Amino acid sequence: MSSGSGRLPVIVTIILAIMLTVMPLPGWAEPFRPDWVALTLIYWAMMLPRTWSVGTAWIIGIVIDVAQGTILGQHALALCFIVFVTVRFHLLMRVFPMQQLTATVFAILTLYQFILFWINGVAGIEVALVNYWGPVITGTLFWPVVMTLLSGVRMRVQHSR
Repeated sequence: MSSGSGRLPVIVTIILAIMLTVMPLPGWAEPFRPDWVALTLIYWAMMLPRTWSVGTAWIIGIVIDVAQGTILGQHALALCFIVFVTVRFHLLMRVFPMQQLTATVFAILTLYQFILFWINGVAGIEVALVNYWGPVITGTLFWPVVMTLLSGVRMRVQHSR
């Protein structure tokens, strides 16, 4: 099998994460939308750091910025930073038990939202705090499910080779 066929399932999961991110939700649920793209990129950067790294995060971040109409480069910068941190510590993170890894993902998602908060503050854009903390809490709660699903995808790809 070619290496391109091994990348297709990862690309599909990233596209699904982008779709979940831009999908409309009711107004009350919008602040609690998990950061699907961030969770997906954290997983793939941790498991396949040589293939899915900062460059991928930059491109996907620009796509998210354009799709959501936010400041161009805002999500790109934040995603690059959290993916860099994940790649830097991927060997350590891969051996963490699920509880410790979930706590680490909480910290990474908090860092992601802090970067978005900082950029919005510099630009003079006011956003309610629930729009920053909601995705961190729900993303942390969904992390074990996301990791289990993406691990299944990774195992199927590895076994099909």
